[in-house]
Amino acid sequence: MTLTLQIVQFVLIISILVILHEMGHFFPAKYFKTKVEKFYLFFDVKFSLFKKKIGDTEYGIGWLPLGGYVKIAGMIDESMDTEQMKQEPQPWEFRSKPAWQRLIIMTGGVIVNFLLAWVIYTMLLFSNGDTYIPSDSLKYGIVVDSIGEQLGLKTGDQILMVDDKKTRKFNEAVLDIILGDEVTVKRDGREITVPLSDEGKETVFATQGKNFLGYRSKAIIAKVQPNSVAEKAGLMPGDEIKGVNGVDTQYWDEFRSKIGASANQKLDISVLRNGSTEHLELIVPDEGIIGIELDLTDLRVTDNYNFFEAIPAGYKRTIQVLTDQIRQFKVIFNTKTGAYKQVKGPIGIVELMSPTWDWVYFLNFMAMFSVWLAFLNILPIPALDGGHVMFLLYEMISGRKPSEKVLETGQIIGFVILMGLMAVVFGNDIWNIIKKFL
Repeated sequence: MTLTLQIVQFVLIISILVILHEMGHFFPAKYFKTKVEKFYLFFDVKFSLFKKKIGDTEYGIGWLPLGGYVKIAGMIDESMDTEQMKQEPQPWEFRSKPAWQRLIIMTGGVIVNFLLAWVIYTMLLFSNGDTYIPSDSLKYGIVVDSIGEQLGLKTGDQILMVDDKKTRKFNEAVLDIILGDEVTVKRDGREITVPLSDEGKETVFATQGKNFLGYRSKAIIAKVQPNSVAEKAGLMPGDEIKGVNGVDTQYWDEFRSKIGASANQKLDISVLRNGSTEHLELIVPDEGIIGIELDLTDLRVTDNYNFFEAIPAGYKRTIQVLTDQIRQFKVIFNTKTGAYKQVKGPIGIVELMSPTWDWVYFLNFMAMFSVWLAFLNILPIPALDGGHVMFLLYEMISGRKPSEKVLETGQIIGFVILMGLMAVVFGNDIWNIIKKFL
């Protein structure tokens, strides 16, 4: 059921984004009286699941869920319909329109993707505010595992800067560390700068570094699961764990480590409750989970926005997401980090979807993915929107159109590049699945 829900969420997000992206091409084309022959969600290689012709345009759903397309008359695109191009240009064809109109048609999809993300982020900030954990004022510093230590960090460090840039939010600091070259921390009262080695990053990516860096917090209980070991032992929301078996244990990572290493053992848990210390006993089950959730109230900060404040804040968030995605290419193309091995295709992305229906997560993911699609599509690779824009800008600057032969060759080269990238991401997905069974 969980996997089905994740697949449904992913397909729904992709469908919405593809339809809106293609509308970004479709409506400017229609406005400039350009004939649109097809409007498809997914690709209809050999056959389609559904199709209906309305006016000059065939609307349909293909069977190959790798995007979608609009086929515009008089344009050399992925269909490689060169027969049409041998005919005399017609006034309703793409090639007959002024370059500035063709430029608007080709950039329409990317613009819609960007605007969609901006709108989503604006509405989320207006309705929910922005809740985060500040990285520059963590009360108890960070907590790292052996992978974090390999990067040169230590539990208790306080992050001050990454690459001479202050990081305001903890989640941004984590990404900055993965993408950065050095981090400045406060350790034992001294400021030190730690170089971030490619070898350390390689380990982070190889293990997917899920817990390599976290934030330290007091072991205060927010919720106790019904019928859990913790409930039966008498633990309650609001309890602050102070020790285990007489050993001072004031931080959550210390308590979690002790629980994880004490399967089938009886533990004496000392908690601070209503100003007094109480002792409770429990036996840790085999799986090392006792059924409590952490209270982070003392660490979280929420910035609230009215509607007019949310608009520029939503724009800033969109630009930040775009910037972070561009920066990731620095790491991906650095073969020493091995980050390219973790690039995810559709299978890997499905695993990132929420196992439960969460509208906030759904919309945040859609906005992030919309920015990602905008960025990928504007890359100057023939067969992508950015490739068409590249040739159009050449035409507008030089005053000469590229020959149809050049455009056809460009489409073929772009198609080969895209198929190569698809092979890499699908190969990574399949290999990661295989590794789970090895």
